[in-house]
Amino acid sequence: MDKKRYYVSVQAGTVMENQGDSGYEFEIEATEEEVGLIRSLFEDRTAYEFNTYLRGHVVALPYHFDAENDEYDQCLQEIYAAVYQCGTDETKNHIQSMGILDGSFFKET
Repeated sequence: MDKKRYYVSVQAGTVMENQGDSGYEFEIEATEEEVGLIRSLFEDRTAYEFNTYLRGHVVALPYHFDAENDEYDQCLQEIYAAVYQCGTDETKNHIQSMGILDGSFFKET
């Protein structure tokens, strides 16, 4: 499959083909399949966000016993890993500098 350039906003949960369509944080070179995976992860993140919202209303449960937030955090790491895999050099450098992914991840790619 041919790779095309896309513009990704993790904050907004979007992957766009046209640079001027909206704001974005990252540029990637990806196949349609890779873009589909990132979009699927964004959908998963939305579900986890809703679960954390619901969990936030249970005041009797301490924050550190919070599987919902752990699931959200894991999904966010998966998103950044997928963006990193397809990212331009600038994107990869930026994600590395964020410290969100385990250091061993960068040695394998």
